Amino acid sequence: MISRTQWALLAACCLLAVSGCAALSGPPADSAYNWTTVTAVDGDTGDELATVDVRIADTQSLRYTGLSNTSSLGENEGMLFIHDSEGRHGYVMRNMAFPIDIVHIDADGEITTISHARPDDDETFRGTAKYVLEVPYEYTTDNGIEVGDRVDIPDEYR
Repeated sequence: MISRTQWALLAACCLLAVSGCAALSGPPADSAYNWTTVTAVDGDTGDELATVDVRIADTQSLRYTGLSNTSSLGENEGMLFIHDSEGRHGYVMRNMAFPIDIVHIDADGEITTISHARPDDDETFRGTAKYVLEVPYEYTTDNGIEVGDRVDIPDEYR
């Protein structure tokens, strides 16, 4: 039979082992982010082009970090950056491990600029936007998403 002291010791060892594994792996890159779904819609026909599950980057700190602590994106996964106001916003590939498309979206949801960016790009990708959507590389091309199309963003993030 195991004594109370042995149970306590066993429990403490298990707790240390679990917390040690968590410390080694680090927190998930998306642990600080809320998630939502956005939909790209053809600007002329209103037809749905693609649906993307996105992390929300709506503070300066979250926008600065962006996807830099992420090793990859899933097929229909991305990040939506929300700025306080519409303006000319620039994005860089700081500490990025994979290429992405950077989609600038104005306050009305219209796509103003699409850039295809690689990790070794040292330029700043600029566009007029209140929102910036980052998706897997060539996602916009593969789904027929173009400047002038729209991105439907849930009301709670508008």
